[in-house]
Amino acid sequence: MAEKPLSSPPSPSAAPGSPLARAERFVWLTARVLEQRRFAYHFLRGGADPVEAALTAYLDEDGGYGHALEPDLRGPVSQPLHTAHALRVLDSIGRCGGLRVERICRYLTAVSTHEGALPAIHPSQRAYPSAPFVPVVDDPPGELLSTGPVVGTLHRNQVWHAWLFRATEFCWTAVESLEKSHPYEVQAAVAFLDSAPDRPRAEAAADRLGRLVREQRLAVLDPDRPEEFPVADGYAPGEHHYPHDYARVPDSLARGWFTDEELSRSLDFLAAEQSEDGGWPLRWRAWAPGSALEWRPIVTIEALRTLRAYGRPLDG
Repeated sequence: MAEKPLSSPPSPSAAPGSPLARAERFVWLTARVLEQRRFAYHFLRGGADPVEAALTAYLDEDGGYGHALEPDLRGPVSQPLHTAHALRVLDSIGRCGGLRVERICRYLTAVSTHEGALPAIHPSQRAYPSAPFVPVVDDPPGELLSTGPVVGTLHRNQVWHAWLFRATEFCWTAVESLEKSHPYEVQAAVAFLDSAPDRPRAEAAADRLGRLVREQRLAVLDPDRPEEFPVADGYAPGEHHYPHDYARVPDSLARGWFTDEELSRSLDFLAAEQSEDGGWPLRWRAWAPGSALEWRPIVTIEALRTLRAYGRPLDG
């Protein structure tokens, strides 16, 4: 949900040398205009209008988003992952509604598979560079990875559109039939369950999913011993996930999967990950210099938002 800025325009507030001040310098040095304005919105009392204006630069005529908004997919064409990213940004500033979201839903309808779900990568990406771990195929299936976060965001903002009915059923079926999974798919399931309208069903599904995460050791419960937790097939060496990666906010259903001690250790690890340059590192495989440069401010903003959601000090 949107975090209401206290006032506008942006004004610096963090103590020199604090985690927030160091992150701010990193953002001004490296971030795209969109992430600069997002940082200002969330941490410097900036307004929502500048964020929305910067996001518009990525909007395509078909109502979807492209232009490498999600940095691992280059080129101008609209993609479900870009559009999911745009919805998360709009949600975070309280602008996920109205005609813009109506156009987004029309785009989602146009690119959905026969079961009403979104493919991870639409074949139009074939003409442009993309990360090697997101292969482009001619007839891609619908995936929870791409559909779950979109459906969850739309439900959280009480958006009603015909596309949502089949997409929601797809997500329920996918989540409730998971037997073996991997961290990014689990994150997508959590994004759906946290806002799914049937709360008792969501809580039951989340309870089952949490047991699966622990049984399959998909979360590093002791950051001092990551070697005891396997990295998922196809992931980069060291591409581990921690409790805070699933429970981004305290009211997430995934929060119940972990003890207070496990989550506290996870947040300690997240805070300590801040690099000397003020940003947070990528844990996945960096495949192109420009992509990695664009990702780090995004990761930095999300790390700060998670730490703040749990009451961790940022500006002292």
